[in-house]
Amino acid sequence: MLSQPLQFIKGVGPRRAAEFARVGVVTVEDLLLRFPRRYENRAGLTPIASLRPGHTATVVGEVLSSGVRTTRRPGFRLFEVVVRDGSGAIRAVFPNQAFLKDVFRPHQQVVLYGLLEYRSGGLQFTNAEYEIVRGELVDDAPVDDVTVHTGRIVPIYEKIGAVTTRMQRSLIFQLLSEMPDDIADPVPAVVRGALPSRAEAVRAVHFPKAGTDVEALNACATDAHRRLIFEEFFLFQAGLVLRKRRQAEEKKPRPVVVDDRAREAARRVLPFKLTDGQKVALREIVTDMQRPEPMHRLLQGDVGAGKTIVALLAAIVAMENGLQVAFMAPTEILADQHYLTIRRLLDRSRFRVASLTGSLTAAKKRAALAEIASGTTHLVVGTHALVEGAVEFRDLGLVIIDEQHRFGVLQRATLREKGQKPDVLVMTATPIPRTLALTAFGDLDVSVIRGLPPGRQPIKTLARPETRRDEVYTMVRRELEQGRQAYVIYPLVDESEKVDLKAATAMFDTLQQDVFPEYRVALLHGRMKADEKEQVMAAFARGDVHVLAATTVVEVGVDVANATVMLIEHAERFGLSQLHQLRGRVGRGAHPSTCVLLYQYPVTEQGKARIDALTETTDGFVIAERDLEIRGPGDFFGTRQSGLPTLRVGDLVRDHVLMEDARRAAVSWLDDTTRARPLVDYLSSHWAERFGLVGVG
Repeated sequence: MLSQPLQFIKGVGPRRAAEFARVGVVTVEDLLLRFPRRYENRAGLTPIASLRPGHTATVVGEVLSSGVRTTRRPGFRLFEVVVRDGSGAIRAVFPNQAFLKDVFRPHQQVVLYGLLEYRSGGLQFTNAEYEIVRGELVDDAPVDDVTVHTGRIVPIYEKIGAVTTRMQRSLIFQLLSEMPDDIADPVPAVVRGALPSRAEAVRAVHFPKAGTDVEALNACATDAHRRLIFEEFFLFQAGLVLRKRRQAEEKKPRPVVVDDRAREAARRVLPFKLTDGQKVALREIVTDMQRPEPMHRLLQGDVGAGKTIVALLAAIVAMENGLQVAFMAPTEILADQHYLTIRRLLDRSRFRVASLTGSLTAAKKRAALAEIASGTTHLVVGTHALVEGAVEFRDLGLVIIDEQHRFGVLQRATLREKGQKPDVLVMTATPIPRTLALTAFGDLDVSVIRGLPPGRQPIKTLARPETRRDEVYTMVRRELEQGRQAYVIYPLVDESEKVDLKAATAMFDTLQQDVFPEYRVALLHGRMKADEKEQVMAAFARGDVHVLAATTVVEVGVDVANATVMLIEHAERFGLSQLHQLRGRVGRGAHPSTCVLLYQYPVTEQGKARIDALTETTDGFVIAERDLEIRGPGDFFGTRQSGLPTLRVGDLVRDHVLMEDARRAAVSWLDDTTRARPLVDYLSSHWAERFGLVGVG
């Protein structure tokens, strides 16, 4: 029954099935595992004589009269019904719903629920929820108690196209009445423990028993909710555990060897002494690389923690073993920054570094591809151009992916397929909250670089309203007078009639001509050509440019030690992790640095929460947790492809404890291969499609 397509269920049909399919609801199971948005307690009956305007109420009574009434507005009609109980009578009005004349009949027993209001004719319900009671009434309550829309705790569903919450409620009630008690349960009874069976949980989630705590229902905190959330998390985590164990069964053609030559090569390029955090992370990575199984590791650290140099040292170890390295970044400006940094550090080594981005000319691209395929190029830095079909490696042994949450899961898998089981190191400067680390990265080992390299100064963060702009400019000028440099960041590139924001192109002229005429101001944005961007960045790095007016293209990868001021316009419009990344562009030298968040009223509640969080802490791990609380998991990475599962019922913030319980239960159950066989078979056929991710195989 659960696998039956909705289209063939009575009352659905092709049109409504298409509406359901648009939100991923295709089968009966899909619909039954879609929680109500909220619940209303419509169980308590109120005598009609006690009704008061401005209050919602449920009444039960007999239909005295009903009919359609015309109004002065052409084509606008009202359906009216008068209902009485032992204490009095009340009118219910339904605008433009003449079809109800075929629903209501005199002497029927009906239940009405809704908001009471005074109109010209007196107290009335308008557009009330209604239900015709099929059984007899005893003491004004239905004997059979099979009301669906009123007279009970009622589920409220999110409207799906033209399919209303009432239609869904009727359909689900019908399906539940036909559902057997012994439906297949993918969670073993031993794992489930005291939680209800799957059938019990599904029924109780949609039509709770009388007396169930409505607050607990609305918080998805009942045993029935917890049971179905746990099921979803258990299946997801079991799939991740299985995928990780299957990865561990893979073998590389040859593990790397770390000898004196590799150590000396790494020492020669090291521009400074590693921090303790960097040493630990590098040791974990290189230990993985020496194993026969391919490495799958996440390297995370705060902005400026020194992840790139750790990744480069790992790359040197791979190259000393005759392997090629691919280093993929999400944007051309970041790829260019990495390329220039790595080329400079490897300048005196025997290794050749190449760049591969979408803006290369056809001739340069052909030459680069030929050198990569022949093995002449040892390390290639690029964007998603690296995953194109034309790119072939002679012996790809290490894949490094920076800011990996900006790439799709399939892009990462495609790059990996260009080698023979290469080691994979993914990096992020957006620290991942523990809950998300158990989901998007549940099949990865994690290394964390805590702390910053020596000599880094703490960044002071200030929030200032637009009315104090002149004061902020004075602060920037003081830094420029001391020989420092500044960033001014804008959300847009061009003036927009729809959005009241100051665009970088317009404000660049103002900064140069009116605010800092004696200093050199340059403009940097994502629509510039690659060589133009490189020229501007090189001039800023040399100190020839004093103020860089830019969009968020400088969010990651830009490293100018002399820049000590970051002024962010319309800070209330940026995401929290984005603000933190921008702030990390300063504080990279020996001088104290300041980040100023300039905001305009009105500020949304979320905007204020982001600004408050940034002024309260510079710890990226704390920022990440706050960002997850503010935005929720769906928007945390900003891309549906990031590796987050498609969850029907679980919430990664609200239900994080259940996620950890599910992880432990999945690991324990899969340890016994004999008893786990049915679960493994289920996951192999359902997991990838169910969670919208790459399969467990």
